[in-house]
Amino acid sequence: MRDRFNRFMQGRYGNDRFNQVLMITALVCMVLSMFGLRIFYMIAIGILVYAYYRMFSRKIYQRSAENQWFLQKEQKFRNWLNGQKKNLKQSKTHHIYKCPGCKQKIRVPRGRGKIEIRCQKCGTKFIKKS
Repeated sequence: MRDRFNRFMQGRYGNDRFNQVLMITALVCMVLSMFGLRIFYMIAIGILVYAYYRMFSRKIYQRSAENQWFLQKEQKFRNWLNGQKKNLKQSKTHHIYKCPGCKQKIRVPRGRGKIEIRCQKCGTKFIKKS
């Protein structure tokens, strides 16, 4: 039986990160449909059909390009999320201001009262409360 499945899958694309995310999304939509939101059931079925289409496709180059596109978007999202986490952690000890001249972000320690801030990039000076 396993040999028959392996022969069937030869020359087909198979599973990748994009398919995994599609399957998880379909599962979440199925769970939401149990709470009376029937539209999510139809969305889940559509996502599953697309995921299986990708998995059994013989157009390996196109499916690989789709996966690369998804991985780039996922990496951008992860970088943004890490930046937000870093900013949240820093917000306890520092204020972050933007320079009025060049819009450069400037990090200033909290609890110093009113201070004059000088931008390292353009040299603009401005006063803010820390």
